[in-house]
Amino acid sequence: MGDHHRDQEGDLVTRHRLTLGQKALLLSGRDSWTTHPIDEHGIAPVRMSDGPHGLRVQDDTGGDQVALSPSLPATCFPPAVAVGSSWDPTLAARVADAIGREARSASVHIVLGPGVNIKRSPLCGRNFEYFSEDPLLSGVLGAAYVRALQETGVGASVKHFAANNQETDRMRVSADVDEQTLREIYLPAFERVVTQAQPATVMSAYNKINGVYASQNRWLLTDVLRDEWGFKGAVVSDWGAVHDPVAAVHAGLDLEMPSTSGRSTARLVEAVRSGALDETELDHAAGRILALAAWRADKTEDIDLDAHHRLARELAAQCAVLLKNDGVLPLALSTRVAVIGELARTPRFQGGGSSRVNATRAESFLDAVTDVDFRPGYTLDGSGDPDRLRADAVACAAAAEVAVIFAGLSETEESEGFDRTTLELPTTQIDLIKAVAAAAPKTVVVLSNGGIVTLEDWHDDVNAILEGFLIGQAGGGALADLLYGVVNPSGRLAETIPRRLAHTPSHATFPGGQGHVLYGERTLIGYRGYTTLDRPVRFPFGHGLSYTTFETKDFSVEILGADTAVARTTVANTGDRDGAYVVQVYVGEPPAGPAQRPRRELRAFTKVFVPEGQEVTVELPLDRRAFAYWDLELSGWVVTPGEYAVQLGRDAETIEAEVRVHLSGDAVVRELTLNSTFQEWVEHPVVGPTLVDDLRSDLVKTAAQPHILRGIGSLPMQKVVDLLGDSLPAGLIDGLMSKTRRCDR
Repeated sequence: MGDHHRDQEGDLVTRHRLTLGQKALLLSGRDSWTTHPIDEHGIAPVRMSDGPHGLRVQDDTGGDQVALSPSLPATCFPPAVAVGSSWDPTLAARVADAIGREARSASVHIVLGPGVNIKRSPLCGRNFEYFSEDPLLSGVLGAAYVRALQETGVGASVKHFAANNQETDRMRVSADVDEQTLREIYLPAFERVVTQAQPATVMSAYNKINGVYASQNRWLLTDVLRDEWGFKGAVVSDWGAVHDPVAAVHAGLDLEMPSTSGRSTARLVEAVRSGALDETELDHAAGRILALAAWRADKTEDIDLDAHHRLARELAAQCAVLLKNDGVLPLALSTRVAVIGELARTPRFQGGGSSRVNATRAESFLDAVTDVDFRPGYTLDGSGDPDRLRADAVACAAAAEVAVIFAGLSETEESEGFDRTTLELPTTQIDLIKAVAAAAPKTVVVLSNGGIVTLEDWHDDVNAILEGFLIGQAGGGALADLLYGVVNPSGRLAETIPRRLAHTPSHATFPGGQGHVLYGERTLIGYRGYTTLDRPVRFPFGHGLSYTTFETKDFSVEILGADTAVARTTVANTGDRDGAYVVQVYVGEPPAGPAQRPRRELRAFTKVFVPEGQEVTVELPLDRRAFAYWDLELSGWVVTPGEYAVQLGRDAETIEAEVRVHLSGDAVVRELTLNSTFQEWVEHPVVGPTLVDDLRSDLVKTAAQPHILRGIGSLPMQKVVDLLGDSLPAGLIDGLMSKTRRCDR
């Protein structure tokens, strides 16, 4: 961040002539949801609300951040797990626009969302609040959400910054992760949202990163967020995430939430008076809080809640993913259907915890359909006789043409605050699916779950599977629209469905222990790990079926420069109904280099609507970052010269076309030191060609031969120098090293 912006922050404080105590007062909440007013200076409070998928507005008397107290009614739109599966930034924007309008009607100035953390493990209890296992997909959807929300005049708070990927020990655990992995996997979604959408606030996470709390991490909050990415808004803590308010302000945090009843204010004042904290840092933070007043403009608006419910239904239907279909779907209106499963009558449409919305209504599948026979099959609380319930359901299914089973997870099995320990559905539901599938002529399973579940026990027994995830208060109607073909399914998996939990790349280290979790899989998370390690999956990232058929053709890639390109393809709808298709472009098989790189990475996508019998041509830019990796030695992005495979994928495993391109990339000349390996010296483009002659040693000449270098090449050059001793000409090594320091890198 430039000095000019810092001066503007200081000017705000100076203009209000705030005392030291008043400046410190601004840096922590007045209560659970508002900032401190300072009436004598005309500074009004800024009001916040949870709400990535709907508002959780509590009254001004207090409230809480863990959803234990009631909140005002609001529309529950599809949560991020569903929006992610839409692969549609326009849909994310429509959700945010509606939430922004409801926020205006409730006099809410900042909405705490969206959440763009990566789904490192499918067991994370909060995965329903996050978009994807891929940073590009998460970032594109997050940026669209923030832009649309803020266009309504309501500020956003992108969260949880950063590496907040589990609930186990979330208030203390240290995410131990190398910088390449941070830069390539866990930071890019935040970077995209910040640089492309400029959110009003960024929320720091609970956890530590490499031993330092995120709320007190100056590298994260100042060096990266402000100085590199140019963030100009305020950094707010997750609720209760600050442990040392002085260290937090020094790191770049502006607002500690919720209220600490004056304790943090007193500590900040004392720190300034003792010289432990520079008052200019307090000025900058206070200035950024004062700047939030820009989100307090007149925002009153009348809301048509019926229209928002209809919108929620429309959007939800675009999020569900048709995983399997042997032709049983869509159902005809005349089909004799047995509906099995309590979730068809008592829907679960959102996750538990701080984002819980007091929905204006809840539409079940049974509310949306007629002329079906229903049997609960199981109870959500485990009560009742499971054998009797199952037998009754089986008898009903056997008399029908198609049995539609609603299965999924209850809130006791996944929620904010704890992680899951298994990917399995409840045993009673698995037994029910298998028994019904054995009795019914055709069986369809509809899933309701915030995190993915394994399908292995019953996948082969059923005819179709519709993954509904958690899709908001109108999900029952949306699922009816999909099952009966009113809407053509167009969702795609934003996360991989593995065959076994043990196959997940993070399995060996998730969730860690004794205060640490090692990100040992590094960049090989999600589909990156499955494809690189050649592990089988049940359904890959990007998978999703339709009621129509599509064909892609004429895939081409044009190189635009040393490190950029553009991909083009045509999508034809070859079926008998209109539909939407997700074009996915991956970059794979990068040239060999010094860093670990996945076999394949999503680098561009777009969702296109194609009418029956027509075709659409799309163009997808591939910028420098599409080919780059983060170089730990150079602390920057590097494009390795060489050949890359640009791939058109139906999903992350099904590649339909490939074009190989050669990029000139970056001419990187690395600085040599005595700690560099002998092989790095021998292969260095400046020093290497003459190294043997320069050192004038038969020992070095022998050691540089390829078959010997292979065994001893990892020796630090200091060891070679020690072996050569006095035979080395004075100053020779320093002279060679200086040649590399003078090179442009």
